Amino acid sequence: MPVFHCATCGAQFPPSDAPPATCPICEDERQYVPVGGQRWVTVAELADGHHSRVEEVEPGLLGVGVEPGFAIGQRALHVGGLLWDCVALLDAAGAAALEAAGGVHTIAISHPHYYTGMADLAERLDARILLHEADRRWITRPSDRIELWSGERQEVGDGLELVRLGGHFDGGTVCVWAGGAEGRGALLSGDIVQVIPDRDWVSFMYSYPNLIPLPAREIARIRDVVAGLTFDRIHGAWWGTVVDAGGHAKVLRSADRYIAALA
Repeated sequence: MPVFHCATCGAQFPPSDAPPATCPICEDERQYVPVGGQRWVTVAELADGHHSRVEEVEPGLLGVGVEPGFAIGQRALHVGGLLWDCVALLDAAGAAALEAAGGVHTIAISHPHYYTGMADLAERLDARILLHEADRRWITRPSDRIELWSGERQEVGDGLELVRLGGHFDGGTVCVWAGGAEGRGALLSGDIVQVIPDRDWVSFMYSYPNLIPLPAREIARIRDVVAGLTFDRIHGAWWGTVVDAGGHAKVLRSADRYIAALA
């Protein structure tokens, strides 16, 4: 039986003779169903017209994407045996590149919009999947490789720690890489902390496509958590979305600006 992806958000569903009736992730108010209706792509169709893109983002950090872009178009990151966030497709060349870089023992994902092909990738790479338990309801393709973690912090390797920030989703997670940015520390942020065109600032939202803001109290809570983290560089969810330096201070003052704007 074929395996279907939602073409809008990339969510993958269990094998079935026909596409799902709906995509619960797209029907949530943080995402959207296109005006023309829901569209589905099988794994085979996706592989036929797309390929993996793997390249260095900074020393020790690889970007892993899909070309041409698919669904939301995010790229994942590989560091120290961790695949941070996920993509819908990993071809043979992409898998070989990750193996050459030390392999993958864990796939950890910032939030449900990037769950995509996690079950397939975990099988191919012989890896576990770490998701925050607060977002368990959004798992569209269950897998025995999924492990739900709870609480606020979870170590995933030497110098790699998951931190629950919430905000965009209740289990919204970032990853702090202590060895990033030449030892100054890097934040792998997905779009829980959103890198924007003005690299002196970042942003935070409940829904990005539908422009629904988060309440001030939630941003204040996120600010307090970030204040206790150590990092200088921020890597966002797409190719080229990097705050090269001063990231920690920029997140804090961006939170202050956000709160002031809502007031």
